[in-house]
This record gives sequence, structure tokens and C-alpha cells, in this order.
Amino acid sequence: MPHGQDVEDENDPESASVYECLQCGTIVESETHPGECECGGSFQNRAKSLE
Repeated sequence: MPHGQDVEDENDPESASVYECLQCGTIVESETHPGECECGGSFQNRAKSLE
């Protein structure tokens, strides 16, 4: 999306984000980083690039 054309409140720091466990694939929605998954893996914000 071009700069300045973001959907209003789309990147609001107080809105919930979707996180995915990099080990087992569990998906959770949380306003803060969920920490460690029950399987022992770490969560990655799905909106962030893995590069």
C-alpha cells in the first residue's frame, strides 16, 4: 500500500495483532507479544516479514 494510504487505525499500536508459532503453527491474536507457545516454540507477528 502506498505511503499515506493506510487504512485508518490499521497500525494502531493498541489494536490486537495476529501471531503464529514458528514451530507448530498455532495462531493467536493478542494486543501484546504472547511470549512462548505451549510447544516451546516462539511466536512471530504475522504482519512482519520473515526476511
